[in-house]
Amino acid sequence: MAHKVEILLREYLDIHRPVHWLFEGADGGAYSERSVQSVFIAAKERSGINPLATTHTLRHSFATHLLEKGMDLRNIQELLGHESSRTTEIYTHITKKSWDRIKSPLDDLDI
Repeated sequence: MAHKVEILLREYLDIHRPVHWLFEGADGGAYSERSVQSVFIAAKERSGINPLATTHTLRHSFATHLLEKGMDLRNIQELLGHESSRTTEIYTHITKKSWDRIKSPLDDLDI
């Protein structure tokens, strides 16, 4: 887990003491899909990010950033819960940022 996020989550857990879900609704149950969308819409409006962004955009952005940081596509597939690698492969056409880090095996030859 990212160290910065861990610190924030520990503070959150100390304050809110969730019982079953990390982020619990008012009744202690899981947030509904609609509630998550409402929270996202409010945050999106306050931040001024792309007004067309959706909660699913967060998932795509996270996967794309992992790929750009060099995470193996198979690990991203597992993290996102994709059964097929083809579903995860959509992220490979999104980013070309990591291409400059590709090193040819031929460069390792001692010639």
